[in-house]
Amino acid sequence: MAYKCEICGKATTTGNLVSHSNKRSRRTIKPNIQTVNAVVDGKKQKVKICSRCLRSNKVQKAI
Repeated sequence: MAYKCEICGKATTTGNLVSHSNKRSRRTIKPNIQTVNAVVDGKKQKVKICSRCLRSNKVQKAI
C-alpha cells in the first residue's frame, strides 16, 4: 500500500534540498502517517491517516 492518507489523499511529494551555496539535490517530503483503529461503516478497522485528519476529527477513533 502506498504512503498515502486514506481520508484526504495526502501523499509523498518531491522537491529540492537547497544548500547554502545554492546547489540543489532532490528530496522527498513525506506526510505524518499514523495507523489508527477507527470506526468505518460501524465496524472497527485499521486505517492509515495523516496527523492533520486525526487532529481535525475527520475520523472517529475506535475505543
